[in-house]
Amino acid sequence: MKQSDTVKKLAMAGVLTAVAVVGSLLSFPIFGSKCAPVQHMVNILAAVVLGPGWGVGIAFCASLLRNLLGLGSLMAFPGSMIGALCCGLAYMAFRKLWLTCIAEASGTGILGGLAAYPVAKLMMGLNPGGLFVYIVPFLVSTVVGSILAYFLVTALQKGGVISMYRHPAKKEMKMSQ
Repeated sequence: MKQSDTVKKLAMAGVLTAVAVVGSLLSFPIFGSKCAPVQHMVNILAAVVLGPGWGVGIAFCASLLRNLLGLGSLMAFPGSMIGALCCGLAYMAFRKLWLTCIAEASGTGILGGLAAYPVAKLMMGLNPGGLFVYIVPFLVSTVVGSILAYFLVTALQKGGVISMYRHPAKKEMKMSQ
């Protein structure tokens, strides 16, 4: 990968991290969990534009910043990072947006919800009602974020923004002709 590609990806990762952190101000509590649907929208956008590794990195940085700023809890880590990995891998393998959204919802809602239980119990000192207690609130958050992402990514794809970002040289060649 060329240095300019890396710089461009790093800049996009910074922007998406900032969107996720600021977007966490739009959150709502459900059963002791703070649901932030913008994080899930960012996970899907990162999966489509940057790939799974970058998506997990963005989710980690956003979770860390949210915790440092008092905008989130430690449960942000497993939910957002597992969802980012799942949707990134799904998009990389199949290139289907609807499947990417389902992978985000399943990864965050089910796997992230299960992974949040030991975090809440062991690291936060909470006494959750059971292993499955965080699945419903995580699913609510991720489904809302996945729906938002589906419409946003579809609009960006139709407008040519995503292909222009991925293949700037092709766009420049078309413009010069």
